[in-house]
Amino acid sequence: MTRTVRTETRKRGFFGKLFKLAFILFNLAMAFWLVGYWMLLGEMDVSAAGAEAGRAIGGTIGTGLLFGLWVAGDIILGLLVLLTRGSKVIVEEAIQ
Repeated sequence: MTRTVRTETRKRGFFGKLFKLAFILFNLAMAFWLVGYWMLLGEMDVSAAGAEAGRAIGGTIGTGLLFGLWVAGDIILGLLVLLTRGSKVIVEEAIQ
């Protein structure tokens, strides 16, 4: 008995590959930036209680800002990646 198997594939064009690469590199850059920021916060020398509180508050604000930039960039680049994916190609194979 022969059955037909259909496989759906998509072939990206030049801009599709470019936007996907930008999306991946953006995510890597943001991850390194966030980890580097946290390492910088950990290395700060604080001696007074007020300085410790300031570091905690500033670190929270900075982390929130970085997460906000990350999400905004991911939404924009993610939409571009989604909109530039290739046209659907269906490959049919007969398997016995």
